[in-house]
Amino acid sequence: MSVISDPMSQKATILDHVKKQAITMPMPPGGPPQIPGMPPGAMPAGAAPHVEDLGKGMIDGHPVEGRKYTFPPPGLPGMPQAPQMPQAPGAPTPPGAPTPPQMPQKPTVAEVWTSTQTKMPVLTKVSGPNGQQICQCKTAPTGEPSPAAFQIPPDYKQVTMPPPGAPQMPQAPTAPQAPGAPQAPAAPQMPKFGR
Repeated sequence: MSVISDPMSQKATILDHVKKQAITMPMPPGGPPQIPGMPPGAMPAGAAPHVEDLGKGMIDGHPVEGRKYTFPPPGLPGMPQAPQMPQAPGAPTPPGAPTPPQMPQKPTVAEVWTSTQTKMPVLTKVSGPNGQQICQCKTAPTGEPSPAAFQIPPDYKQVTMPPPGAPQMPQAPTAPQAPGAPQAPAAPQMPKFGR
């Protein structure tokens, strides 16, 4: 599959190369903030990052600008309570068991360096509780892309998705079931005579 995004018309086209179909649908408005260069699943769910500007620089001869995104660590689940033993009447209450120390959680930090010319990530470093991941892209000389790269191939069938909230086409009623053939009555049982 390939995706052609057109931010000007707010539409995206998904090319299904197996079925030779082009499905055009509206792009979802807003949504969660996407951080360029972040690998899927690296951004903690529901966390708002602290964003820090890292300034401008050069990577492999390409001008870049950097940003650092720091995500707070997720909250730790509470420790389960130990079952309480019943106390004998009049017995002193024993002191509670000491609570284990909480291990500090590491925040997830993403450092993203983006090309100022192509607006594509060139170097991304993500570190957090699961280790560190580094992704470096090699950039090629830029030029105006071929318009054919953004066209639907002529042998693909065009399918347009209805916009969200649009009334759906009514479904055709199902044909009634033909009545089944009547069941033949069971054969009568012969009575058994005992001796």
